[in-house]
Amino acid sequence: MSAPAPRLSPVNPAERMVWVALRWTWPFYFLGALYVVGPVLAWLLAGLAAFCLYFGPVMRPEMRPRGAIPPVVWAWMLGMCVMLVALWVGHLNWGLGTGKTIKSSIGWAKGWALLALFPLAGAVLPIRREILIRAQCVVGLWTLALLPILIAAPYAGLPERIFTSPLKAIGGPGPEYFSVFFFTWDPASWTPRWQFYAPWSPFAALLGVLQVCFALEEKDRRWKSIGIAAGVAMILLSKSRMGIVGLVACTLGPRLLPLVLRGWAWMMLAALTGSLAVLGSWLLQGLKDGVAAFKGARADSTRVRETLQRIAGERWQNEAYWFGHGTVAPGPHLVEYMPIGSHHTWWGLLFVKGLVGMLALLVPLVWHTLIVLVDAARHPRGRLPLSVIMTIVLLSFGENLEIEAYMLWPGLLILGAHAQDVAQDARRRVSRAAPGPGQAAPAGPVPA
Repeated sequence: MSAPAPRLSPVNPAERMVWVALRWTWPFYFLGALYVVGPVLAWLLAGLAAFCLYFGPVMRPEMRPRGAIPPVVWAWMLGMCVMLVALWVGHLNWGLGTGKTIKSSIGWAKGWALLALFPLAGAVLPIRREILIRAQCVVGLWTLALLPILIAAPYAGLPERIFTSPLKAIGGPGPEYFSVFFFTWDPASWTPRWQFYAPWSPFAALLGVLQVCFALEEKDRRWKSIGIAAGVAMILLSKSRMGIVGLVACTLGPRLLPLVLRGWAWMMLAALTGSLAVLGSWLLQGLKDGVAAFKGARADSTRVRETLQRIAGERWQNEAYWFGHGTVAPGPHLVEYMPIGSHHTWWGLLFVKGLVGMLALLVPLVWHTLIVLVDAARHPRGRLPLSVIMTIVLLSFGENLEIEAYMLWPGLLILGAHAQDVAQDARRRVSRAAPGPGQAAPAGPVPA
């Protein structure tokens, strides 16, 4: 019989904030408050991080900052500030008015800004990775406990939507962010889909992927089993194709990456590459058939998304190349009245904020991806950050990161903490290489 799980509890105010906010995900959802909790937590943690940096030497030992802000986190902060400037210029170019500009700026503070604030907090504040992982597994326990009720709801004749919280008066992308659902009916097949504590099912699937990735790092077997089971249930019951892809790619990829440093792995890769001369055409046709089946699984959804992307791309190139249109635009009947600039982060950024806005996200994301790729190939600590980055990248091709950052915050904290670990390693290498006090630098060869 396995030993009882080691008791984890917060040891400082920063850990208490994230511990409570994450463990109480389901209760906050029942209140329709998740869209409020995420941004409030981001700004509180970022303010606490700034306070700790300023008063670092006189802070209590358990609240002293972990170190200076890593360069990649500075890149996130600069990128999101550029995003705000692009928003202002787009509104000015299209004459959207002061009221709409203020409203969109508040939306930026609740959306894009979170991609910089949470990594900042994770890099500076002493928040242990184990706290986030265990709290995420507690969310999984809530999910498994509620699963029988959620599954039985459509067959018991219960309504899809339970209620919409009065907190919707605060303002947000739509009422679904403040609503509590048992399930939703898929209009294509008229079968139930579950979205758990997310505003819609595909997003719930990617949150399930993050749930599994966090649980795989849990050291206690019982909590690990609970977290994995909950995450897989979210992926399967959401009936999202993207979730299935993420479950395989974001869990196996980071664990197979260290093989790139093994000689035998390169020999196997060379042998497989040589075999493509014989099997290449067969594999290519199989890949094409798989992609066609993947798209055909939800043909209507694929058609709408592709049409939205095509319209967004054409209007971006022809109408607002550098700074975009400032906001999404109503879509025609062809795309079921979905807003132009939605359902895809990159095409949405090009349409709304132009090339400047797209680069403001692309540059820090690529930089951070390279950091976690290199570290995951060398060290197990890089596996979870790489899983988070891969999930975010996957999510960006089917959803808008801006309006979903409020639910990605545990992963963003992990990215910030990992960036600090990598930066500290670099500082230690530099300090070891530098000559100590009173030591002369190594002299060159003395000529005869």
